[in-house]
Amino acid sequence: MQTVNFYSFAEIIHTKPIHMKQFNIGIIGCGHIAEKMADTLRQMEDACCYAVASRSQEKAAAFARKWKAEKAYGSYEQLADDPAVDLIYIATPHSLHYEQARMCIEKGKPVLCEKAFTANARQAEALLRLAKDKQVFITEAIWTRYLPLSLKMQELLAQGAIGTPHTLTANLSYPIADKERIIRPELAGGALLDIGIYTLNFAAMAFGTEIESVHSVCQKTPTGVDAQESITLLYKDGRMASLQSSIYAKSDRMGIVAGDKGHLIVDNINCPETLRIVDSQYQTTAVYQAPPKITGFEYQVRACMEALSHGWLESPYMPHQETLRIMRQMDALRKEWGVCYPCD
Repeated sequence: MQTVNFYSFAEIIHTKPIHMKQFNIGIIGCGHIAEKMADTLRQMEDACCYAVASRSQEKAAAFARKWKAEKAYGSYEQLADDPAVDLIYIATPHSLHYEQARMCIEKGKPVLCEKAFTANARQAEALLRLAKDKQVFITEAIWTRYLPLSLKMQELLAQGAIGTPHTLTANLSYPIADKERIIRPELAGGALLDIGIYTLNFAAMAFGTEIESVHSVCQKTPTGVDAQESITLLYKDGRMASLQSSIYAKSDRMGIVAGDKGHLIVDNINCPETLRIVDSQYQTTAVYQAPPKITGFEYQVRACMEALSHGWLESPYMPHQETLRIMRQMDALRKEWGVCYPCD
């Protein structure tokens, strides 16, 4: 069996300092995900948590003290007006992404917007049109798209490591039904936009975009958002992907792609740590380990820095058209389930 400490070209770009200039990152929001980003930036050599903004000056100041940010703002507009901010990371509930990202773009600030990119495809389309018109960079912070093992999985499948792929299964479930942002329709809650989006992206990275039909079933919460869902994607070439997510269960988070000469196992589709190739005799023939990381968020930050240094308006790791396609896919699923948000 071959064990590989995986260091790809993309991994080298995203882990080694690539700029003499330190990038000043501003964060909108002070929740758990914002803290994870601040912790990441604190340990990066070529980026820093420069500023944070909240609707509460006291909350922003407390966050800045904890994570050693230079500036704390009591409004999002103040952060976007700061000329020292090079990139703004939006880490608020899905329902707020559109207005906040729009404000940043109007002020000419590049944006890394947490997934789901917006609450619906209509908002995403408007936001990306505006960014193109204003010539401002924006990308979706779906971190799995930027991780080294995600890229390695695509490479191995293209090389025929398991022969011709035919089926895929992926699940991601966490018991998070007690969280307000998950159960409230006005916050664009539900399993799909929060965790189901990872299963859809996993399928897209492995099998592409040529989907012929979609079949699904959903269980809703008393508040009307999706709690659990099973989604089957049938592809034009005959491949099939089966995806599950839930806000009640705690699943194994496994992703498995099966071909005619073996299968590929990803141990955690939310943050891959190992990738295993198993042959047709059920023998493990290779194990790929993720390289050492800070939190994993550094890859999307450096992808933004890479794009900005080249003058790109989007990142090749998560192109705008792919963000739009998945937002439309989620809109169609929600319509089928009868899950509606006030902003729809």
